[in-house]
Amino acid sequence: MKQESYELFRNAEIQTILETLENELKSRNESAFWRERVVPFSEAILSVLIPLRDAKMLFNPEEIAVKELTPELFFRWSDFLSLKTLAFTIQKSNESGVLLRTKLDETTCKNYKIIDLKILGDYLSRNSVNLENESLDFPISNYNLHQGVSNVIKSLL
Repeated sequence: MKQESYELFRNAEIQTILETLENELKSRNESAFWRERVVPFSEAILSVLIPLRDAKMLFNPEEIAVKELTPELFFRWSDFLSLKTLAFTIQKSNESGVLLRTKLDETTCKNYKIIDLKILGDYLSRNSVNLENESLDFPISNYNLHQGVSNVIKSLL
């Protein structure tokens, strides 16, 4: 992983990260198939992780507190099932006004501010994720596609 990637995830705004990915895609002549998927997928993930980073409320898929946003944490959440779980966690947290389903300390969780789920929700919905019922599965082909997208992103960073 390039050192610049760590700095980017640690401090940059979402647009800067997305522009960096877009520029890397162009410079490596990735196929249009992957170019059309990498940036929207990354935007969907970052639309939640950046607000959590800025509020110092990051956690990993095992619900354990994490101090900073790194490329590794981003990739952990890029697992499509983990991303779906993150969406439902934030949805439930938005409804309750407190960060739920994490092992962060109670005081931190009470400082939770609502996170806009429009970008992530739209993305998941376009990829056959039922946003009403968390227990419903999505097609395995969508999971496999997103593993491929994650691999392309890893190669860029």
